[in-house]
Amino acid sequence: MHAPIVKPDRATIAGLVVSVGSILAGMLIEGGRIGDLIQVTAALIVLGGTLGAVLVSSPSVVLWRAVKRLSSLVRAEPVSAGVLVERLVACSFKSRRHGLLALDPEEGAAADPFLRKALMLAVDGVGTDVIREDMELEISLEEQRLEEEARIFESAAGFAPTMGIIGAVLGLIQVMKHLDNIAEVGHGIAVAFVATVYGVGLANLALLPAAGKLRSRAAHQIQMRELALDGVIGIAEGTNPRLIRGRLEAYLPRVAPQPSVPEVPPARAFVVKQGGR
Repeated sequence: MHAPIVKPDRATIAGLVVSVGSILAGMLIEGGRIGDLIQVTAALIVLGGTLGAVLVSSPSVVLWRAVKRLSSLVRAEPVSAGVLVERLVACSFKSRRHGLLALDPEEGAAADPFLRKALMLAVDGVGTDVIREDMELEISLEEQRLEEEARIFESAAGFAPTMGIIGAVLGLIQVMKHLDNIAEVGHGIAVAFVATVYGVGLANLALLPAAGKLRSRAAHQIQMRELALDGVIGIAEGTNPRLIRGRLEAYLPRVAPQPSVPEVPPARAFVVKQGGR
């Protein structure tokens, strides 16, 4: 089976370009220079301090999982709900015609481990109650793991601005040592506050959006799991494929119908009777 084609998530890429580009453009309009924001010391304080705080506050296993999950933020979802519905309906037709054992090749070809396991249990003749209980436990544990990964970035977003303030204070301390050279004081203060920009920018342009995106992806992934489970349960119970389709189509995104304009009834002709009522 060919691996699904992974497409870039244009919304994430466009959001990063628009947010960073707008900030840099505003600074240039005000007469600043991009070089004013390039401070290796400030970056070291903010990035190193944030990473160290996260390492102290979070388990390393969860942190490593969250780092590996970063690559998914710039990739679109590989499988849509519509594709999964069509595949499950096709499996239900196949099962009705040739029996559950005919789904054995489908089980091996399933790219999703969750769907592969559910189909395997159905083909092995496991009861639907046991299948549902086993797979719902897996869904619950997966949801907890995804939430832990999102909280890693949320936690880092809380530390980053504080590290920026620490960097600014350290820079101001160095400035105060050279008050005898007033010409350098203004420049030193400007450089000191770059760390604050790094901290606030990292939190609000990267870490908090990453946490929100991961939660959105987690909700979609859990919904795909529930869709697959409902489909497999229907197949195992021998439900009519058309009924399975109707049930699974409830998971598909709905487009709000356009409000219809009520028809105006034609004007009635009022006849005025002559000579009495």
